Formats: sequence, structure tokens, C-alpha cells
Amino acid sequence: MEELAVEVDRLTKVFDGFTAVDGLTFDIRRGQIFGFLGPNGAGKTTTIRMLLGLLVPTEGTATVLGYDAQDQAEEIRKRVGYMSQQFSLYDDLTVGENLEFYGRTYGVKGKRLRDRKAFVTEMAGLAGREGDLTRNLAGGWKQRLALGAAILHEPDMLFLDEPTAGVDPISRRQFWEFLYELAAAGKTILVTTHYMDEAEHCQDLALIHRGQLIARGAPEDIKIEHMEGEVLEIDCHPSDSALEVLQQLGVFDEVTLYGALIHAVADQVEDQTDLVREALEDAGVTVRAMEIIPPSLEDVFIAAVQTHGNDSGA
Repeated sequence: MEELAVEVDRLTKVFDGFTAVDGLTFDIRRGQIFGFLGPNGAGKTTTIRMLLGLLVPTEGTATVLGYDAQDQAEEIRKRVGYMSQQFSLYDDLTVGENLEFYGRTYGVKGKRLRDRKAFVTEMAGLAGREGDLTRNLAGGWKQRLALGAAILHEPDMLFLDEPTAGVDPISRRQFWEFLYELAAAGKTILVTTHYMDEAEHCQDLALIHRGQLIARGAPEDIKIEHMEGEVLEIDCHPSDSALEVLQQLGVFDEVTLYGALIHAVADQVEDQTDLVREALEDAGVTVRAMEIIPPSLEDVFIAAVQTHGNDSGA
């Protein structure tokens, strides 16, 4: 049996009558990248704060690295690294001064701190820039520095809360390359995101909506198990008019804009292509292309939200 880094049982948090986290139950295996996928306000940050002992749950229990999240929070915080949603380093300190400060905060001193600072700056691509003021770093470099500060004390597990929000795509990709290296070295990583492409990189994934777990598993498994129907991708113009026409047809379970494209979901969707083309052309919409495609995580998320809402009577 694989050793678990995190065990969560019916974790719940209520704020003044509002349920931010609603009975979450899941576990995380050691040495894996576990993704928490959901929109802003879904309960991801609140869950992390309870796992770190920063918030007391209304109900339920959780253990991290074998320690109780309520009663042994200090032991947990010695053994984990945490990167919050907001950039948490000091803009008026240099790269080296920030690492010095956080290293000492974590109890890292002397030669070990010098070695760790050298490792972090090399890993983050900031070697030779230790004297640069942090405020002058671009967003992607700041995120690398923040990740470096979170691993200075060589934690067993990392909690990364929306670590690439607002970062350009190239920096996001480089950041994930760092995460793969850390996971390959045996670190357990919990990362929250609302980027669907990032969620694809996780080895295990939990989809959360309105504080509830609506799907769980490897990304490919989630697509198989939680996607009902097929996806018809339509390239047409104008897409906003086409969206309204397709929604009014009443033959699709879901019709959604994906940038300039439209995804329409139904069983045996190929049977609807002639109807779609005719309806769109009658409405003055130019149809450039239509094809049945594998579902994306976003398709699955929308379908899971709809199914979960129906199951709960919403």
C-alpha cells in the first residue's frame, strides 16, 4: 500500500452561515503532484489553510505527513513549504536578502543556508542576480523566487496556491518544469489552479465546485468516467450568434464558447451535424469547420458541474 501524505475526511468550513468547504474527503499519495482544480471562490484556498492549521475546520479531520492538522500544526509547518496566492516576498529586499530572511525563518543557518541559497538561485535561474531588488523582477522570476524560498528548508511537501496566476505562458511552462523536477526528487506537491492546461500536468486531480468535490482521479481517467456524450467543435462566424442558435435547438446537453470556437455536447453528436449546419446557415452564420473531438478538461468540468447540480437537486 502506498504511503499517504495527506488524508482528509469530511472536511467542512462554514463562515457566518456560508459553507466555503463542504464535506471534502480525499487523500494524496507521497511523491505525486496533486491538483486542486476549480474557479475562484470554489474553496481551494480555504482547504489549504485548514490543512496547514491556519483555519480551524467546522467539521471533519485532516492529517498531513502523519500529523493532525488541528493539534499538530506546528509540526506540519516545519515540514512543508507554502506559496500563497499573493506574492509574499519583500519587494524592498534583494533576491539574496529575501532568501536569507526566509532561510533563517525556517531555521536554516550557516553553511547549509549558503548551500541552499546557491541551489535555489541556480534552480530559479537567478544566479548572479542575488543583488537585484525583488521589485524589479518580472512576474515569472518573482514566482520562481517565491518557490525557491518555499523549498529552502527542504520540505517533504509543498502547498502551492495558484502559483502561476497572472504569469505569462512561457514562465508558467518553466515553472511546471521546476515542479516536475521536485516531484521526481520525491517531493509531494499540492497545487491549486484554475488553468485547465495546468491541471493536465497533475498525476492526480480533484475538481472542486462550490466547496464540494465533483470529480477525482488522473486527468485522463476523469475524462473517461465523468464525460457523458461527445463533443462537437464548431468553427463559425459570428460565434455569439451561433451560440444562441445552438442553445435554442434543444438537442445539446451543453453549448459553450471556447475562445472563438463552440463546443456542443450530446450523445451521438454526429447525428446532429446536418441539423447544426442548416440551423446556423439559416441564421446567417458562416460555418468554417465542424469535427468531433476528444473532450477537454474544461468540457468535463462543465459536464460534472451540471451532473452534480442535477444529482443534488440544484
